[in-house]
Amino acid sequence: MTRILIVDDEPHIVSLVTRAVRAEGFDAVGAEDGPEALDLALAGDIDLMVLDVGLPSMNGFEVLRHLRSAGVGIPVIMLTARSGTSDTIEGLDAGASDYVPKPFAVAELMARVRSRLRETVASAPVILSRGSVVLDILARRATVGGRDVDLSAREFALAEQFLRHPGEVLTREVLLSRVWGLEFDPGSNVVDVYVRYLRAKLGPDHIATVRGEGYRWD
Repeated sequence: MTRILIVDDEPHIVSLVTRAVRAEGFDAVGAEDGPEALDLALAGDIDLMVLDVGLPSMNGFEVLRHLRSAGVGIPVIMLTARSGTSDTIEGLDAGASDYVPKPFAVAELMARVRSRLRETVASAPVILSRGSVVLDILARRATVGGRDVDLSAREFALAEQFLRHPGEVLTREVLLSRVWGLEFDPGSNVVDVYVRYLRAKLGPDHIATVRGEGYRWD
């Protein structure tokens, strides 16, 4: 599932944009300062960032420069209450993808989000291949050893997470958040159920159980 990071030191703006992002069918995560935003963005599972300029401790320009110097190329839409061409130029020169002044219309912001995500999809690899398992992301097609396998939307999203992060242990909390957009519920076994579905369809040896932690694509 597409994951969008919303960074603003005004909680009501984070809440407002989060609701709009989720209404579009995307996952959303919020941050209220620069260091937190940087940590989340560097984790590697963010697809787009909406980033306020006026953040405490580390402003948006600094966050963006750190990201770009670390080789993180995700689209970043800057928000600012400041006026003036110099701020716009500074943001774009730092590597911003777009610039939206405050106050903003949520509908316009979401249109810009969709536009930047389309550009990212067009330039990103559309085929994920690990051994005999191949996912065509745009066509939503899965094959094993050249044979088509019918996956539901959730099964496909779960398989995509594993193929994007081979060898990494993915906890149930992480998978719930990325695939279902839910906070972790210790009583939920939905991840385990869908892992069983994937093992039955993709082969039993690809997904290893890491006891007490989660699952790993071997």
